[in-house]
Amino acid sequence: MMVIDCHGHYTTAPPQLQAFRDGQIARLDDPGLPAPELAAIGDDEIRESVETNQLRLLRERGADMTIFSPKASGMAHHIGDEAMSRDWTRACNDLIRRVVGLFPDQFIGVCQLPQSPGVPIAHSVEELERCVLDLGFVGCNLNPDPSGGHWTAAPLTDRSWYPFYEKLVELDVPAMIHVSASCNPNFHHTGAHYINADTTAFMQFLQGDLFRDFPELRFIIPHGGGAVPYHWGRYRGLADMLKRPPLAEHVMRNVYFDTCVYHQPGIDLMFRVIDIDNILFGSEMVGAVRGIDPETRQYFDDTKRYIDALDIPDSDKRKVFELNARRVYPRLDAALKARGK
Repeated sequence: MMVIDCHGHYTTAPPQLQAFRDGQIARLDDPGLPAPELAAIGDDEIRESVETNQLRLLRERGADMTIFSPKASGMAHHIGDEAMSRDWTRACNDLIRRVVGLFPDQFIGVCQLPQSPGVPIAHSVEELERCVLDLGFVGCNLNPDPSGGHWTAAPLTDRSWYPFYEKLVELDVPAMIHVSASCNPNFHHTGAHYINADTTAFMQFLQGDLFRDFPELRFIIPHGGGAVPYHWGRYRGLADMLKRPPLAEHVMRNVYFDTCVYHQPGIDLMFRVIDIDNILFGSEMVGAVRGIDPETRQYFDDTKRYIDALDIPDSDKRKVFELNARRVYPRLDAALKARGK
């Protein structure tokens, strides 16, 4: 059995990447400044940034591979304009490709998108194609709120998103619903904005008929599905009140949750409520919560430990650790099979 972590971010990138971003942001206040250029990053710098962090933890915690994407809070689609977002996105995605090239057995890429408030999502199709077809990525992170906490975009079920969904289906890749940093002081980005967005996306899917139009479309809602598993009865009841089909038919053929839930009772609840075929192993390390739980003396984000502790059949654990990810990410499955795995 392989252990595939579906949710990892390059939060430890060499400082040259952030310096490039700082240069972009500085030009917003002083357009007369020269356009920044990304300083050279050596392979050894990339190796060190990964080997001492994500790769070390991957090995220590007993996982085999991470589906790897740029730092989510760093996407910051609300900063600057479309051109700035495009340049930043390409720099981030190209760096993920270099990580994968150096560690092909442990990492496979998922891309950031060059979204920007008020810009049609169709403008992100080109970068999705580049990353999937040219760089070998297996999916993308889709931000339902490029405004950074003000929610000016249309719901995910709106037809304005359809050109992008058509390309997802054509390429046979899923999207993880993942917002970025919040510029709204009411919403802490990891403690509130992320969980709000996960829950909001699920409710939008419940209210609409997106999967009638796109029966092959697949989404991963991270962070354990936000508040959804905890309030499963509420959403089943709302589906009934809104004259929607049962959730198993209406949403859960197309939507999956990861296990980025940082305590055992939360994982226990999730596995009691959500069908085993809809759960993918994820840790988001090194990410939102990096410390040691004083109650268990183990790292909060060592989520494999929680699943190992579940009293479920080994066949179900294999689904969560490996088989569900290979099914939801067919290009990952093809890449693994090409290596004899």
